[in-house]
Amino acid sequence: MKRQHSLKAIIEAGTDEAGRGCLAGPVTAAAVILPPDFKNDLLNDSKQLTEKQRNLLRPIIEKEAIAWAVAHVSPEEIDSMNILNASIEAMHRSIAQLDPQPHFIAVDGNRFHPYQNIPHHCQVKGDATYQNIAAASVLAKTYRDDVMRELALAHPHYGWERNAGYPTKAHREGIKTYGATEHHRKSFQLLPSQLNLFDL
Repeated sequence: MKRQHSLKAIIEAGTDEAGRGCLAGPVTAAAVILPPDFKNDLLNDSKQLTEKQRNLLRPIIEKEAIAWAVAHVSPEEIDSMNILNASIEAMHRSIAQLDPQPHFIAVDGNRFHPYQNIPHHCQVKGDATYQNIAAASVLAKTYRDDVMRELALAHPHYGWERNAGYPTKAHREGIKTYGATEHHRKSFQLLPSQLNLFDL
């Protein structure tokens, strides 16, 4: 797995989000600054890892990172600003918490709004290429899963502890039977009989 800049003077953060395609819950982003000599052969795009592997990696990343942070953007905010802007806002919020602040930001995906005039680079499938983005991917996914498991305790009809709010058959059946909750994204079309805007 490649790392971007090797110059020790450059503090580089990787950032990624989780939950963009979900029907319920926040969109969550993480930002991570790794030491220049950090290496972990298991670390990869969180979607390519098992839950057990992600949970093994999370404390390693948190312990060894120079800095890391996680941020959420709520369903209400997603509805007001759209999911793309909400995903970028979650990344900005996570980066804002980093100490030190980075000199360069590596972003997973192909869309980003400049943050504090800090140079950035967007990389499609960056979480499978760069370790700092992969580390952010693991943190974003695991922290968001924690949120959805907690929400599932109060809303047991949607299977969030298993599907994390993604549009599975069980989740849609729950919406059809019990209706939407305050945690559902009202700007998304929630049932398959409607236009699947959530697949954007």
